[in-house]
Amino acid sequence: MSETILCVEDVYKSYGSNQAVGGISFALQKGEVLGLLGPNGAGKTTTISMLTGLVIPDRGRIEIEGLDLQRQTNRAKMKLGLVPQELALYPTLTARDNLLFFGQIYGLRGRGLKTQVEDSLEMVGLRERANEQVAHFSGGMKRRINIAAGLLHQPEILFLDEPTVGVDPQSRNAIFESIEKLNAAGMSIIYTTHYMEEAQRLCKRVAIVDHGQLIALDTPASLIRGLGQGLIRMGLSNGDAGLVQAEAQKLAGVRSALSHDGFIDVQVNDSQAALVELLEITRRLRAPLTSLQILEPNLETVFLSLTGKSLRD
Repeated sequence: MSETILCVEDVYKSYGSNQAVGGISFALQKGEVLGLLGPNGAGKTTTISMLTGLVIPDRGRIEIEGLDLQRQTNRAKMKLGLVPQELALYPTLTARDNLLFFGQIYGLRGRGLKTQVEDSLEMVGLRERANEQVAHFSGGMKRRINIAAGLLHQPEILFLDEPTVGVDPQSRNAIFESIEKLNAAGMSIIYTTHYMEEAQRLCKRVAIVDHGQLIALDTPASLIRGLGQGLIRMGLSNGDAGLVQAEAQKLAGVRSALSHDGFIDVQVNDSQAALVELLEITRRLRAPLTSLQILEPNLETVFLSLTGKSLRD
């Protein structure tokens, strides 16, 4: 049986009248990589901020290996490593000196500090570049040093907030390999990304958040199977969308038809057969299409189906 390392129970957070997070609950298993996905404004940043102790929930409970994050904050935080999207490095210092500095902030000293710095450099594949100024590093190398800084105190859970934004393919692959090595060594990871292919490669499960709510949590394979054989996205004028949606829902091969912002997302068992019938509906109702996409099942189409948005919206 898997061991729960992080337990989140019915967590809420509002800013004035705006509810950023509205009752999220989930558990992270020891040694698991969990993807946290959601469109912009969905509540991901607020959720991560609460899970790492940077923001206090209005209500709810967060436990890290049995420690209440609000009541036993310092002990719980020592089990967490946070790698923010924004780079937190001193460009005029070398990679090694950056890590020595951050290690001292964590309270590391002497031989233990030096060992952790060298181990972290090795983990991200930059030990040979350790004596170079960070200012001379590529964007991808800086992000790898950013990850190394989050590993110095040997956290139980590592939070990675879009660690591959703005990096070249070679650096992205190096980051993937570092994450896979960390996970193989037993590290539990929560990973946010705007790239679905990353979530499918790295994450055992994905949690999809929208409007401050957790709307799906499962393995990528299970979520994709639940979609059926495909998704047909039809663009129509707002006046026609409701009529076409009502007719589409009557078709035998249609699992669901959702209307939003001038689009209808139709989940189907057989894309080709359903397309013929859907085009006949638009012809009969004299509802001209403004766009048409046939999307085969993958995590991107699952996300579109659940939220009505691209992850980059």
